[in-house]
Amino acid sequence: MSSDDDARHRLGAFLRAHRERLTPAEAGIPQTGSARRRTPGLRREEAAQLCGLSPTWYTWLEQGREVSVSPQALARIAGALRLTAAERAYLFELSRKRDPDADAKDGPDHRPATLLAALEVVAAPAYLLDRVWTAVGWNAAAAHLFSGWLGGAERNLLRYVFLDPTARVFIADWEDRARRLLAEFRADTARRAGDAEVTALVDGLRAASPRFARLWEDQGVLEREGGTRGFTHPQDGTLVYEQVTLCPAGRSDYKLVMLLGPQAP
Repeated sequence: MSSDDDARHRLGAFLRAHRERLTPAEAGIPQTGSARRRTPGLRREEAAQLCGLSPTWYTWLEQGREVSVSPQALARIAGALRLTAAERAYLFELSRKRDPDADAKDGPDHRPATLLAALEVVAAPAYLLDRVWTAVGWNAAAAHLFSGWLGGAERNLLRYVFLDPTARVFIADWEDRARRLLAEFRADTARRAGDAEVTALVDGLRAASPRFARLWEDQGVLEREGGTRGFTHPQDGTLVYEQVTLCPAGRSDYKLVMLLGPQAP
């Protein structure tokens, strides 16, 4: 069985299990007559009606058949089956689709307040990246360390690294760090293929930076790694830190990055 077949069958089993555990009363379906139901959960026809889908198409989806499903249809299924936030995220992960509601949550007015508050209690330089690696929050220590980046108009990490000439001076071993950063970004955004914001960022960088374009064509892929990071600060001179990156539970589109140190150069 291929990985695609396995994903479709796991998706079907997931939908079936959640349909069968949801009662008509919980789904808001009025019950008439005294006929006994063979199962306490929803019938496929009832689930399909709640989702605005045809019973045949919904049945094929549960059976793991090779049918096309849009993000909007998945969102209706998640709502009809009363999925929790974690269950909804798992549904979209199995389907390899992006949740359309995630775009609204990622706007500047929907930044996770708890993560922004966490930045203030961290003594080390710390900042928060969104799904396209734009800094949406940072503490005072990070503002000082990354004054050339966070103090400027360009808050996207990739655009700063590849388009700001001062980044090549500030970041130790810029060539290797830039290559690794791009490979990590490719791996991180692979599950959001087709995302309009990711596509626009990559297309813009390919047009504006020949070095980015060449590295992008190399198809390098790396997991985001911690480790030693060196900088040449305009005021503090040579600095060496240990970088730690955390993915917060329930907000996987964000990354909390901390720089521990400084260490002896």
